[in-house]
Amino acid sequence: MKILGVDPGTNNLGYAVLSIENRKLMVLEHGVFRLRKMDSHQDKLYQIFLKIVEIIEKFQPSEMAIEAPFHGKNVQSMLKLGRAQGVAIAAALHQQILVQEYSPKKIKLAVTGNGNASKEQVAAMVDQLVTSKIDRDLLDATDALAAALCHHFQRKIC
Repeated sequence: MKILGVDPGTNNLGYAVLSIENRKLMVLEHGVFRLRKMDSHQDKLYQIFLKIVEIIEKFQPSEMAIEAPFHGKNVQSMLKLGRAQGVAIAAALHQQILVQEYSPKKIKLAVTGNGNASKEQVAAMVDQLVTSKIDRDLLDATDALAAALCHHFQRKIC
């Protein structure tokens, strides 16, 4: 089984592809789409769609786990983040991939046991859980991997 994890953002979008075989958790690929330098918000959204479709076509995950936007004070930022999340979800649905959304608190709780864990704590725990080497400098990618791990753990409970 393969799960695509996504940490949405319009400037930096983290992604990770998690493979689960015989209880072994392996990261097939992880990274961050850097979109900050693009001028148009619409261009950023289009690139998010294209990149998610490209990853799905390359790795053929059966499911996608995506972090839900948290409640922020800046309405414009929340609107842009919601759009990025919506485009990523649309790309997965376009490729007929099952999508599950998780709150940041739920992801942190599933991975670290602490719903208020820092990004660095999440990254450290993710590093311990998977057999592959991950780049802990890519915190958005480790957040995406944490979303995929949360989804995997949730599936095992059901």
